[in-house]
Amino acid sequence: MVEHSGLDIMCLNRYSPASSSSSSSSSSSSNAEKKLFSKLKVSLTKKYPQKNAETLSAQYGTNLLLVGVSVMLALAQHGPAVQKEHLLAFITALMLVQLVWMLCYMIRRERERGPVPERDAHAGTSWVRGGLTMLALLSLIMDAFRIGYFVGYHSCISAVLGVYPIVHALHTISQVHFLWFHIKDVIKKYETFERFGVIHAVFTNLLLWCNGVMSEAEHFLNNHRRRLTALGYANLSTGVCVCPHCNCTTSVCSMFSTSLYYLYPFNIEYHIFVSAMLLVMWKNIGRTLNLHSNRKRPSTRSPGLLLGPMLGLLALASSVTMLVVYLIQVENSQCVHAAVSMFYCYGVVMLSCMCVASGAGLLVYRLEAWPMDTGSNPARALDAELLLGSSLGSWLMSWCSVVAVAAAGRSSPSFRWTCLAYSLLLVLEKCVQNLFIVESLYRRRRDPDDVLATEVFCVTPTYDGIMNRGYETQEKRCVTLEGETPENRATFSRKQTDVTLPVGNQLNVTPGRKRQILKNITIFLFMCNISLWILPAFGCRPQYDSGLEQETFGYSVWTTVLNLAIPMNLFYRMHSVASLFEVFRKV
Repeated sequence: MVEHSGLDIMCLNRYSPASSSSSSSSSSSSNAEKKLFSKLKVSLTKKYPQKNAETLSAQYGTNLLLVGVSVMLALAQHGPAVQKEHLLAFITALMLVQLVWMLCYMIRRERERGPVPERDAHAGTSWVRGGLTMLALLSLIMDAFRIGYFVGYHSCISAVLGVYPIVHALHTISQVHFLWFHIKDVIKKYETFERFGVIHAVFTNLLLWCNGVMSEAEHFLNNHRRRLTALGYANLSTGVCVCPHCNCTTSVCSMFSTSLYYLYPFNIEYHIFVSAMLLVMWKNIGRTLNLHSNRKRPSTRSPGLLLGPMLGLLALASSVTMLVVYLIQVENSQCVHAAVSMFYCYGVVMLSCMCVASGAGLLVYRLEAWPMDTGSNPARALDAELLLGSSLGSWLMSWCSVVAVAAAGRSSPSFRWTCLAYSLLLVLEKCVQNLFIVESLYRRRRDPDDVLATEVFCVTPTYDGIMNRGYETQEKRCVTLEGETPENRATFSRKQTDVTLPVGNQLNVTPGRKRQILKNITIFLFMCNISLWILPAFGCRPQYDSGLEQETFGYSVWTTVLNLAIPMNLFYRMHSVASLFEVFRKV
């Protein structure tokens, strides 16, 4: 028994290392599995939403926009499957969802009793919100006309046409209130949910913008077909006029339907500007603000503003005159070519002056020693991106005109050369103006505190018994302290800090003459961009009436290019106005 037990003990001792190693390996593998599971759990529960919520929300908004555009494309064919009521019902549902989100957001903000939330000083300035309020009021007038139109034809049109303007009016009022009081918020709680809410609001307004652009383009296409028919063109696809199959119960239905097209430009600009502001709010979610760059710069007085406003008002008056004359002449089939030629001559003069003004502004910046601001600013970055992106429409239209002029024969209209000059100048003008605006937005003014900090060691105080090395080397602007002993350096530093800066020795960072030149250039470009927005917004669109590009590209291709390019050009001009006003305040 003893031997047996000893054998057993020997066997156990023989196999005990293997068993211990297997147990240690199993324990290490279990620990590795636990670590892997803990890492996987952390990545799924913590890192994933914060890192990819922006991508997920962007994909949601993009697909939302594509659904609406798909419905619009089906509606553009005037088929029986998709009607106007279907599109309006879809957009109405989106507006109601946005209303619910804005209401929940504002209620949650009111109930929070914590510290004041961080706010971006550069997002949604007061003048931008004031301009949006004016555009919103014009949109409300348009909704009132739509309601009046529905009341007149309520017996034979869908109820959706009456519900849509009511919901749109409520959506406009609520959205303006939200933009006034919450557009500067930097959201730090419920980031994933708020990202989806903000991006839903962005793309809802983009769909409303697309709907307005499509309605306005259809109106201009119908007028274009009518003019071409009067000129004798044949084989054109006729537009389909969707008119109610009953008589209006009031006497002002025609006035309501006609007035809508004069208010569409303001409604279109309202929605695209709201989209841009909400996109800045979406980019600010979870952002850590830089306290120094987030300070709002005080506005300065603007003496010496005379030449810029006078030339700008002259440009605006000439644009209004051109609009009236063009619309009168284009109604006469015998004066269409004369009207188009007159417009191109006017455009060559206007664009040439704008190119010279923008180039002069860039030259002033090359002579000025303003530093560049490279800090994070989503509002400024979005301004630059929108300027470059919205320029693509008019550049495409201009190069199509250049190709059409190059391919035209001798029998082409006589205004083809002015059309060529106008198209090339349009490309050049936007390139130079974009450079001027972007450089102006990224230039940083030096604060008075920064001037004191840079000049404190460059003052020459009087001698009062202490070795004043600044007085001995007064021919130099700054004294180099290399090679000094610590005692002398400390004595000299104490002496410099006790000295008050004389007013005459402070550095004039922005000389008055250069500032006046920049402000006059900015206000002139401001008025010119308003003028170039007014012309196409209210019907002065010679690209439809010239017939030069249509002979080269065909009716369908050219009208498709115009339907894409003209709305982008309108947005570019209005966005340039907003950016130039910001430059004017900053200079």
